[in-house]
Amino acid sequence: VFFATTVSYLDRQVIGILKPVLETEIGLGEKEFSYIVMAFQGAYALGLLFIGWFIDKVGTKMGYAVSIIVWGLSSMAHALAKTPLGFGFARIALGIGESGNFPAANKTVAEWFPKKERALAAGIWNSGTAIGAIVAPILIPWVIYYFASDSNHPAWQVAFIFTGALDFIWLIFWILIYERPEKSKKLKPAELAYINSDTDEVSSKNNNKIPWLSLMKYKQIWGFTVAKAITDCAWWFYLFWLPSFLKDKYHVDIKDFQNFALPLIIIYGMTMIGSISGGWISSKLIKNGWTVNKARKSTMLLFAV
Repeated sequence: VFFATTVSYLDRQVIGILKPVLETEIGLGEKEFSYIVMAFQGAYALGLLFIGWFIDKVGTKMGYAVSIIVWGLSSMAHALAKTPLGFGFARIALGIGESGNFPAANKTVAEWFPKKERALAAGIWNSGTAIGAIVAPILIPWVIYYFASDSNHPAWQVAFIFTGALDFIWLIFWILIYERPEKSKKLKPAELAYINSDTDEVSSKNNNKIPWLSLMKYKQIWGFTVAKAITDCAWWFYLFWLPSFLKDKYHVDIKDFQNFALPLIIIYGMTMIGSISGGWISSKLIKNGWTVNKARKSTMLLFAV
């Protein structure tokens, strides 16, 4: 799940890294780039409305696999784009595909970890968002100026194909390795009992018959939604616009590792530290006797401050 999240953010950030190149290659200006970013965001939001239902319906293994197939093909499809409009369509497909990552990742953690360890597990896999953002400014320039130098295609096209190929490498391992705990032949009965040690008892009779709109009455959903709306605007700005900002403000070339990649590595490295430590603190408090509710809210308050 950590590696899936990492390659997901590689796919997301590659267009931001390549923006200075695409400005001259296909005439991608600031306005066109903003439209492309909004196309991805809109498709991503739309995908989240149904992808969770789909993953619940077909299961985590199949749902995650379908999602990464869609976003892997969409990532490669960027190499076929010749205009900003073409990039927009590719980003829409990528947004729909990548919308499955977080629901599938959360469901995987819920299947394999007891409550007292889920926050730490989630913090670890969620740090893949920062790792992907850190790796991108290191890997993409290398692909462009070294790996793609012997190619008959424009360097930026090879970069999209390269990152899309990583998705399918992950897919092979996912299909071969992953199973639900109760289906895993490598899991001992005591380990399965530990995973289920603090799981809520839910009646299976009505488990799949919850009206979608009835979820809107839960204050937890609204609380999480508001928190994401407040924090994500800053995170997405960093993700898509920071490389362009460094070029326009400080005239940094993509080949200049120290001035181009190092600031990105520092910023995204801080998010990785925050992600893992936040999960660790929450899990530590739960193990020390705090309730799940108190431990998680206190940790969020600490980081918000």
